[in-house]
Amino acid sequence: MGIDAGFDMVPRLSKGAVDKQNWQSFIKIIRERYQDDDLVEVKPNYIVFKAGEHPLLPFEGYKFLRFSSKVSGTHAEGIEEYIDTVTQVARASFGSRVRYWNEAFDEWGFYNWQEVNESLESYEQPDEPEIPTTIAQYVFGTDPITELNLQLFDIQSLPGKGKGLIARFNIAKGKQSTIVAKLKTLSKTEQRQFLSLYNNFPGKHPFSGIVKTNALPCGPNSMVGGVYPTICLINHSCLPNAHNSWNSDTKCETIHAIRNIKSGEEITISYDKGGPFDSRHTHLREAFGFNCDCSLCSLPPPDRQVSDARRLQIEFLDDAVGDPDRVMNKPDDCLADCHRLLQVLEEEHKGSAGALIARLYYDAFQISIAHGDRARASVFAKRGHQLRVICEGEDSPETCKIKNLMENPAGHRNFGASKRWKTAKKLVPKGLDTREFEKWLWRQGT
Repeated sequence: MGIDAGFDMVPRLSKGAVDKQNWQSFIKIIRERYQDDDLVEVKPNYIVFKAGEHPLLPFEGYKFLRFSSKVSGTHAEGIEEYIDTVTQVARASFGSRVRYWNEAFDEWGFYNWQEVNESLESYEQPDEPEIPTTIAQYVFGTDPITELNLQLFDIQSLPGKGKGLIARFNIAKGKQSTIVAKLKTLSKTEQRQFLSLYNNFPGKHPFSGIVKTNALPCGPNSMVGGVYPTICLINHSCLPNAHNSWNSDTKCETIHAIRNIKSGEEITISYDKGGPFDSRHTHLREAFGFNCDCSLCSLPPPDRQVSDARRLQIEFLDDAVGDPDRVMNKPDDCLADCHRLLQVLEEEHKGSAGALIARLYYDAFQISIAHGDRARASVFAKRGHQLRVICEGEDSPETCKIKNLMENPAGHRNFGASKRWKTAKKLVPKGLDTREFEKWLWRQGT
């Protein structure tokens, strides 16, 4: 078994500027101290000490929980000196947050090993930079808007749109608004709110017209929909900044920001299912009674033609990726189509394609796991999980499903249908830069 020793960072570092600067200074000292040491290697995203169990120091400090190793046994030679020195330098930078422990003296780390292993796995690839929405978040990594439970939006009248939701503060990507609502019996006040909603189908049955115009489905392809006094005031954009989803566990409709939203900007979701300009406008006129004038629909005709071409390509690639015969017989082509689809989605949707890309990563996961590649499948599942958290939240059933597959790719029903790409989960390569890792992931050059 052996004896472990090392130190934990308690509490862990934030993403704020103060902690970031302190960590960068700490890493600089470590690099300078060991620049001539052949056993200390600088990788693209971390420093590895090639003694003991090869402990790591990441360049993104907020990911760091523990620096430790076995200090007994045949492979522990020299590691204690590294641990002692790194601990001393860390204490000079972070003081009492550095908690040294040694199992030989019945001292134990603060974090459990599952937390530590998850943090270590996160070192391999850098996270997408986050844009802070407040000064406090930039400096200290805290979010006073969340801590004070402030309402994120105001309801305002908008020219040509009726009412809509306007952000009161800068809203970070992934933020869940407090406009979650539960289905319930309507009170008198709620009845008045319901009757004030827009009806695109006036006639003998105003109630059904309001429901048909405003109801959001309670899940994909659900025949049941919910009408909400606030959510139903969110207007449409073909390039929305928020995403709506139904949480079947909590029986709630949720709204999450899918990109950073500036204070004073309107909060929007998408009413359509994509496609080129003409098909979107036909659907929006028939179903909701308006002509869309969002930033995408207002493009000059030449630019709109380029957008339409991309959207037609998205539809073509999506169909190709979903062809079960190609998945089994031409998996390399299918995975290449996934990669191209990812590029086109990012070009066309300009930061608003989170839910679509999450689905794409699940497609790539299914292609990989069907041919026994648990390594790539776990990476695709992890990326899909990260996007699901942004679009639907941690507690979404779909988010939880993808998290389980991330941890156990072989749990998918299609695992082992083929052994063409058989690869163990633990064989995800380490120490690659971003470009080389992407080439491996998408099987480019294999």
